[in-house]
Formats: sequence, C-alpha cells, structure tokens
Amino acid sequence: MMTIYKWENGGLKETTELCDSCWINLAEPTTAELEQVLCFSQVPRDFLTDPLDREERPRFESEDGFHLVIVHVPLPVRGDEDDESVLPYETLPLGIVLFGQSVITICSQTTPVTNAFLDQIRRVCPPGERNRFMFRLLWHAAVLFLRYLRDMHAKIEDLEDSLHESISNEVLLKLLTYQKSLVYFSTSLKADNILINRLDHARQLNLSEDDSDTLDDAAVEYQQALETATIHSNILNGTLDTFASLINNNLSNVMKYMTAATILLAVPTVITSAYGMNIPLPLQDYPHTFAVLSAISGVLAVGIIGVLFYLYKKRVF
Repeated sequence: MMTIYKWENGGLKETTELCDSCWINLAEPTTAELEQVLCFSQVPRDFLTDPLDREERPRFESEDGFHLVIVHVPLPVRGDEDDESVLPYETLPLGIVLFGQSVITICSQTTPVTNAFLDQIRRVCPPGERNRFMFRLLWHAAVLFLRYLRDMHAKIEDLEDSLHESISNEVLLKLLTYQKSLVYFSTSLKADNILINRLDHARQLNLSEDDSDTLDDAAVEYQQALETATIHSNILNGTLDTFASLINNNLSNVMKYMTAATILLAVPTVITSAYGMNIPLPLQDYPHTFAVLSAISGVLAVGIIGVLFYLYKKRVF
C-alpha cells in the first residue's frame, strides 16, 4: 500500500500524486508501487528492496546524493493472547530514504510507528526538512519501544503473581514468549543505538544545529529503551531461573516423601514375604502368629517414623 502526503498550508495532507516535498509511505508495497516510486525518485533499487528483507540489519548508506537509513522498529503481534506460541511483540526493519526535498518510508508490514508519527507530526515538520523529519520519526520509534516495554513489564508482573499462587506450564510458556520478545528488543535496540551514533557523525547528511538537537533527543530515548529492555530481560531471566529451582525443589520434596512411604511399606512386606515361603518358620504353629507379626511390623514402622522425624528436625532429611 502506498500513501502520499504533501506539505500544504502548514500541514501534511494526503494526496494521490507524487510531487516535490512529499512523504511517500510504503507498507507491504506491490511491485507496481515500487516501480512507480523508483521512476519518480530515481533512487537506487536496493534502497527500496533491502528494507523489505525482515533479516536486514540497521545501517546507513549514501549513494549519489541519496541516503538510506534502515532502523528496527517495534511491532505488536496481532494474535490470540492465550496462545503460548505467539510472540506478543517483535521487531522489523523500516527503511527511510532521503532524496531531493522528499522522504520515503518503506516497510514489509504496516507499522504503528508511521501511524503514530503522522498523528504527532502532521503540523510540525515538513518533509522538505528531511533530516529533522527523519530524526523525529526515529524519536517516535524509540517512544513506542518504551511504551511496549512498559506494557510487557505490567503483563509479566501479572503472570508472576499467577505463578505465586500455582505454578502452571501455560504461564511459564507465556513468560518464555515475553522473554523472547525482550531479546528481540534488546538486540534491535543495540543495533539502533550504533546506527544513531553513526548518523551523528555522518558528514553526508550535513546536519544543522537543530538537526543535531533532534537527533540527540532520539539518541536519549533509544539509550533509555535499551537500558530498560536489558533490565527487564535480566529480571525475567532471574525469575524463570528461580521458578525452575522451585520446581526442582518441589520435585525433590515429593521424591523425599515417596521414599519415606516406600521405607514404611517395606517393613510389613519383608516380614510377610518371609512367612510366605514353604519352609519351617518360627511361630508357624502358633494360633496368634498373624497378630504377633502385625505387632512387630507396627513397632518397627513406629521406630522408623521416629528416626525419620528426628532426621527431619535436624534438617538432615
């Protein structure tokens, strides 16, 4: 889908024709739309095709006066929240192409970054100020990272509260999906921070003082997002390790009690097994043999219980 916005009367207005000083937003573009934009802008073809690769890394490239910036942006995944196999958030590349007095944004999916950016920037920054326009877009992407990180932190705390009540496989698997999302966020934000630092020193962009200030604002937000993602990821890793230890400890306790029960049951089993053999045995002709054997088994069982209780009090068992 291609959407064109033209700066007119102090604001961005949607139009159907490509023109100078416009913002061309491509989301899941068709081949015809790509060819149309290529013919109009004359930018290198790979500037429009590379950002469509979901594995493309953040980078800055300049060629014949055209500039390409690929940055990773957050994307909420629309799916069943109860499905433990669906990641709640992921990241994908967003390409920003600067040419003439215009800006092209291109992405393999519709991203909330450009939508939120349009709502906030509609009457603030014209595409003709392309550096500031791009840096404001990057700032909005960082703000979205922070917003999604807050949402993830709140949901993770709710899941942890559920685990305190009862350890559930479904909740643990859901926490694992949030852990994966945090890893994607941390990895993408590290690469984005490297890109921001490179843009700050890119002589090809000819940054003005206002451009540098806007870029510094974006850099602060990206650094904050990276630190927040790293902290949340470390906390979640520690939480999952703790619950794994609790599960192992609970399993050890169950095995301990099962072992004690097995020992108690073994006493009468050994005695009765001995008296089931076809050989002469003591008290075999005594009329109250069963009562005597039961009493002996009971005394031995009580003795074993006493020993186990003593060991339990001494924290040995």
